[in-house]
Amino acid sequence: MNALDAALAHLGSLDELAARGTPMARIDARTKVVVTVAYVAVVASFGRHELTRLAPLALFPAAVAALGDVPLRPLLLRLAIASPFALGVAALEPLLDRAPAALVGGVAIPAGWIAFASILARYALSLGAALLLVATTGFDQVATALRRLGAPRALVVQLLFTWRYLFVLVGEAARMVRARELRAHGRPLRVGVAAQLVGVLLLRAMERAQRVHAAMVCRGFTGTFPPRGRTRLAAPDAAFAAGWLAFFAAARALDLPALLGAALFGGAR
Repeated sequence: MNALDAALAHLGSLDELAARGTPMARIDARTKVVVTVAYVAVVASFGRHELTRLAPLALFPAAVAALGDVPLRPLLLRLAIASPFALGVAALEPLLDRAPAALVGGVAIPAGWIAFASILARYALSLGAALLLVATTGFDQVATALRRLGAPRALVVQLLFTWRYLFVLVGEAARMVRARELRAHGRPLRVGVAAQLVGVLLLRAMERAQRVHAAMVCRGFTGTFPPRGRTRLAAPDAAFAAGWLAFFAAARALDLPALLGAALFGGAR
């Protein structure tokens, strides 16, 4: 299996997880989309130095992963793939802000390192929640939920086409690379040959797009996909949304770690 074959397998693994009958899969997709968007907004709203206040919010992705029976390894793998972007944003914080902000064991911790950890924590929590949404719902259902919630039709259709035909494009590229490897007998890939492969892939993608469009028009495609799934929300959906939204509001309005620490240490006295 070459790198493109492995990438193709990774692309579809989240949708495969969503097809199982877990407790999270039975929650309406619209509810999960609204709750996830609210969660990401709350996580992003914290300041650069509010690291400890993010700790209670880790409960949401942990609960979703447990209820959705999502394995930890593929989730961490996807977080690691995108981590260079977060590291690039956070890398300069320790250099730009060296003022002491906290004492840990008698050692002064500069504010820049707290901001660095805060950026990485917000990145991991936000992207982790988005990945868990797909892993417990499926990309098609997420797009359908966005449309039912009022997202522009053109945006939803483009998202669905991009997701569906990304597999076709990567699969075509994998077959081309495999064919080249069988004929190369171990010779390294030259720049000129790589450029030719990219050009051929572009031509094949355009031809495939035309054939797919003609086939869809023949089958009555009018620019929208038929909705799937439930149309009415059930009591568990309302309870899921109300409970988590109340928790997010409390985590944003109150310093829950400080209140918990005061309660524990106050009781100890």
